Amino acid sequence: MEEKLLQALYQIITPEKVEKFERIAADRTRHVTVAVENLFQEHNASAVMRSCDCFGIQDLHIIEQNNKFSVNRDIAMGAGQWVNHTHYSDNLYPTTKCIQSLKEKGYKIAATTPHTDAYTINDVPIDQPIAFLFGTEQTGLSEKALDLSDYYVKIPMVGFTESFNISVSAALTINAIRTRLEQQNDFEWKLNKEEQTTLKIEWCKRIIKNPDLVIKDMIRRIREEEA
Repeated sequence: MEEKLLQALYQIITPEKVEKFERIAADRTRHVTVAVENLFQEHNASAVMRSCDCFGIQDLHIIEQNNKFSVNRDIAMGAGQWVNHTHYSDNLYPTTKCIQSLKEKGYKIAATTPHTDAYTINDVPIDQPIAFLFGTEQTGLSEKALDLSDYYVKIPMVGFTESFNISVSAALTINAIRTRLEQQNDFEWKLNKEEQTTLKIEWCKRIIKNPDLVIKDMIRRIREEEA
């Protein structure tokens, strides 16, 4: 059903969008995901989202303890339309809720922090799904995030400054992990065909008018043809 629905949707969007959806979905992954905690500068939040899109990370998890996550459209460059973002702000402990949710989905939690000699982005284990946590611009990750993490991870640096800007840290980390994944052949880490089809349908919904009504009508017609 989903494949037939996708082909029907492809009939009402431009060939250019079809080509992009096919090409980009084939490189998307949920093996790696990103979570940001309590960011307060919208240009950093937007840049992280943009990096996720550029490096094929489909999901961004947003913890909003005190600060509301805000996207600057000029910086995000439309990434919010293509990257799924889940917000955790509806309870007293959004960090705990986010991490527990990720662990239930099978993710190992990697807290990014310059204050440790644990793993680097070049040697942290990536054979299992992994979620990288990034903290606020001034103080980094909360103690709760650090306590609940499986790994501590840092970016190798050789200068006087002890840390990168949060958006730079996210981009460097994602790029390094993506490169390592591309170089290994031991396990599948990209979306499978069924997952790609579901994602492409979701992308189609985001660019057509009245998507729920359109899809409802398409499903009705497909079922009539199959009857």
